[in-house]
Amino acid sequence: MVSIASSRKYIPGQIAVFALASAFCFSAAAQQPASGSSNTPSETQPSPQTQDQGKLSQPPKEGFWGHVNPFARKKWVDKRLDPVRGELNELDEVNAKNAKDIKDVDSRAQAGISKAQASADQANQVASAATTQAQQANTIAGQATGKVGQLNTTVSGLDQYSEKNTVSIAFRRGSSVLSEDAKKQLDDMASTLSGHQGYLLEVEAHAPGAGSVGIQNSNRLAEAVKRYLVTEHEIPVYRMHAVALGNAPAMAANSTTATGTSDAQDAKPVRTSFVELRLMENSLAAQDGTTPRSSHP
Repeated sequence: MVSIASSRKYIPGQIAVFALASAFCFSAAAQQPASGSSNTPSETQPSPQTQDQGKLSQPPKEGFWGHVNPFARKKWVDKRLDPVRGELNELDEVNAKNAKDIKDVDSRAQAGISKAQASADQANQVASAATTQAQQANTIAGQATGKVGQLNTTVSGLDQYSEKNTVSIAFRRGSSVLSEDAKKQLDDMASTLSGHQGYLLEVEAHAPGAGSVGIQNSNRLAEAVKRYLVTEHEIPVYRMHAVALGNAPAMAANSTTATGTSDAQDAKPVRTSFVELRLMENSLAAQDGTTPRSSHP
């Protein structure tokens, strides 16, 4: 009785032990390879060299916070930042060198531009000065051309005289005394000559009588006219040119008619005493407006 009761008393404990042993056996069986597998122990387990390579290829664990370990030491951080700092310093040096080179190139370019601009400005000033000088030279050349033209006109007109007025002074036969009417004619002509330049007076005297007699008589008539003009009107002697023609015709001996024959040959000798007084004007005096006025309206 006792034994049966005792056996019944320990049955639950035995069941628990049995259940626990069964669980361990099942776990061991699951870990062992299958009986039909052909893998050898060398094939299933990695070699020591493979394990070392795996360890080297794997990055080191740096903690829960990722790449930065909050509990890392300063030495550990510096060790990993030194390569980065070196690269940054190298980049800074390259940038500084590039900036310096750019600044040098820019400085040289600015200096070259300034020099070229200064040269261009100087060239413009020289060109402007040359243009001004050329214009002045053209002006001077034009003035010189005008003066040359005036000089040519002056030279060509030095001996160019034209007849301005003619007065015929009559004398009594055989007398060289001026009548009142003759003096009035000379006074009227002389009044137009006061203060004027560029004129000449041609005194052409005629008197009857052949040969030297007529010439001497006509010479006295010419001298009488000249003397009156000099003494009464202060006409310069160098402005009067006299010729005694005697009884020669009044028309000039070198003039010819339309038929080609000389009028002096056809004209008859003069029979009265007279003096032809011609006022001759110089072309230069006519340009200056200082020519004598005509006594006739």
